[in-house]
Amino acid sequence: MQLAMLWCRDKQLFLLALSFYTRIPVTQIMDYRQLPQAAVYLPLVGWLVGGICALVFYLADLLWPQTTAVILSLSAGILLTGGLHEDGFADVCDGFGGGMNKQRILAIMKDSHSGVYGLLGLLLLLLLKISLLTALPAANVPLVLLSGHSLSRLSPLLLMRAYTYARDQPSKASIAVYKPELHELAFATVIALLPLALLPALSVLAIIPVLLITVLLGRYFYRHIGGYTGDCLGASQQVAETVFYLSVSALWIFI
Repeated sequence: MQLAMLWCRDKQLFLLALSFYTRIPVTQIMDYRQLPQAAVYLPLVGWLVGGICALVFYLADLLWPQTTAVILSLSAGILLTGGLHEDGFADVCDGFGGGMNKQRILAIMKDSHSGVYGLLGLLLLLLLKISLLTALPAANVPLVLLSGHSLSRLSPLLLMRAYTYARDQPSKASIAVYKPELHELAFATVIALLPLALLPALSVLAIIPVLLITVLLGRYFYRHIGGYTGDCLGASQQVAETVFYLSVSALWIFI
């Protein structure tokens, strides 16, 4: 009976995470009061998003050049998530690029309009992803996509564990604010790292720069706004994903 109850609870939390962090329709009625705890399933959501992106790449690569297949796979990821994390990255670029103090940074990030910093940052980020994934052997790109989407979604959880929410007023993202317990973080870490087992053994070293950039981002956010916002969490996922691709691409020379 206890196992059945735990399974129902875990299933509910995963579906909550799926409905909040993606555009994938969930027909089951959701109890959004449990949404904060659902954040620990972010890496598992990454499995699904990364798996679909990998499938799109594999099928597209059969018909078109690798660059086209990469662009289509990245487009699929953006459609699946509604550009949630990319939007956060662009807002962070605008806020920290144009704001001189905490209040101004938070105000700019809350503005729905995109500025020059955000547009340029997002453009450069996408170009960097395209160039890195195009340079890798096509046969390995699907597994790299799967691993990148899973591992990068651990970064927001690490920031949520280490810091507090920076806004005083409630916002759209504040309903998902949660400080994961150590056992929950351990569970999420295992889920995030599992896809790496499918890549060459040396690829595991890519974890180091991903963790390092997460630590640096956390300190940067804390120094300027005293914590994190939903946009900061989205930006950390995008930066961690790109750093993972950078690291794997560099390591591939020795594989």
